[in-house]
Amino acid sequence: MLTAPMAAFAFSRLRWRGRDTIFFVLLTSLMILYAVTLIPTFILWTKLGAINTYLPLTVPAWFGGSAYYIFLLRQFFAGLPIEYDEAAYLDGASPWQVLWKIVIPLSKPAMITVAVFTFLGVWGDLMGPIIYLNDASKYTLAVGLTIFRGAYSTKWNLLMAASTVIMLPPIILYFLGQRYFEQGITMGGIK
Repeated sequence: MLTAPMAAFAFSRLRWRGRDTIFFVLLTSLMILYAVTLIPTFILWTKLGAINTYLPLTVPAWFGGSAYYIFLLRQFFAGLPIEYDEAAYLDGASPWQVLWKIVIPLSKPAMITVAVFTFLGVWGDLMGPIIYLNDASKYTLAVGLTIFRGAYSTKWNLLMAASTVIMLPPIILYFLGQRYFEQGITMGGIK
């Protein structure tokens, strides 16, 4: 939510040398499977001393999160009228001011869409916590539900009750942001 709009703004609104090449490289990163980068990423976090902490689960989301979010926001920003930017530049605004005072407020549907996708991705992540967390007291709810299944010899009534409780926050979030979420999806794909 913080760095993806900045990258998307740079790719959609600013003109700089090598922009399209770097954006192409970013898009090709969408084709790399998570499993391919798993071992090098684990080695990196191990050398940084971040295993059994929440850092490997949270820090990547702060630095763009996913190339998909940058792509989604870039497409949305490209659809906004450039005349707003030009008027702000004529009034003496910097690119940072244009981003935070003009583009971001006009992009509320796309930003909420990215927020919903980010929350759902982090909330339901099972592999990341299993790989990076060793202490049972730090496990996320998704891991806890998996362990609950094995620890209690699959008592289905308890498992379904726990699953329902874990599903409530994403459902509530979706209903709260449904209108913006649908606008962000439809407007992001329209040029």
